[in-house]
Amino acid sequence: MAVYTHVPAEDIDVFLARYDAGRLVSAKGIAEGVENSNYLLETTGSSDNGEGQRFILTLYEKRVDEADLPFFMDLLDHLGARGCRVPRFIADREGRRLQHLAGRPACLIEFLTGISVTEPTAAQAHAAGMALGELHKAAQGFPQQRPNRLDKAGWHALVARCGADLDQIEPGLAGRVRDELAWLDAHWPADLPQSVIHADLFPDNVLMLGDHVTGLIDFYFSCTDIRAYDLAVTHSAWCFSNDGATWFGDRAAALGAGYSEAHGLTQAERAAFPTLCRGAALRFLLTRAYDWINTPADALVTRKDPTAYLRRLDFYTRADAAELLGA
Repeated sequence: MAVYTHVPAEDIDVFLARYDAGRLVSAKGIAEGVENSNYLLETTGSSDNGEGQRFILTLYEKRVDEADLPFFMDLLDHLGARGCRVPRFIADREGRRLQHLAGRPACLIEFLTGISVTEPTAAQAHAAGMALGELHKAAQGFPQQRPNRLDKAGWHALVARCGADLDQIEPGLAGRVRDELAWLDAHWPADLPQSVIHADLFPDNVLMLGDHVTGLIDFYFSCTDIRAYDLAVTHSAWCFSNDGATWFGDRAAALGAGYSEAHGLTQAERAAFPTLCRGAALRFLLTRAYDWINTPADALVTRKDPTAYLRRLDFYTRADAAELLGA
């Protein structure tokens, strides 16, 4: 798990001096998320009209490879230029978007208004589905590629690293995971359309005002992979209670309808959707399990329950595409 990097206010003020952003008024650490260290900055603003500005300062911790940052920057520029509501990386006066602060790679990022919801409604799920479809349309023509390091090969690596410790989470989990991985190896689709995908569009990565999406954030898992897999990841995050015990069919139907309105699914994508959902559930089960095993119980970071995704996985093994997509 990431270690939060503390940065003194005076160091942030020196950092800001490279930009046309004004002087620092306040810096507040953002507790949500565990991948990077984030601060909400209030500044005096770059103009003379007395209006302040807000920015996000992100320091990248060990899970984000500095070599990947240009991909993320260029992707958000591409999406933003095509109307997607995504935060841009801000360049300093010399045109540099990537800096270093407190020994970590660091970027100043555009602030987007809105809040993330914890219990989404069907209307909000519909809006999220539309936003994902619009993202996939806007991503067309993006020339760069980045491999998905949490694809099936990555799942195998996680299973090997967790080993028998999986049974400490729940008796028999190691065997259940191995059986599921073998099934996915045999049934994973090989010929579905691929594109750049977000790969982590949980509700906390979608900013909303009411039932309207105001921003999509945290693209640090974005990669090139099966396009419909991105919808499966989103489905697993939006259509269940946090503990995975309750399935919300109305949210699922709304999410699928929103995506269909903005982009649409081919017949092959629809047919493969239950398999893609099983893969999404296993992916988050394994990353949560790895963190659960390797994070001390008294750590400052709250561990996320892997069995919440085991319950999702169990549901997906029984479901068909019509049930999952509401049609």
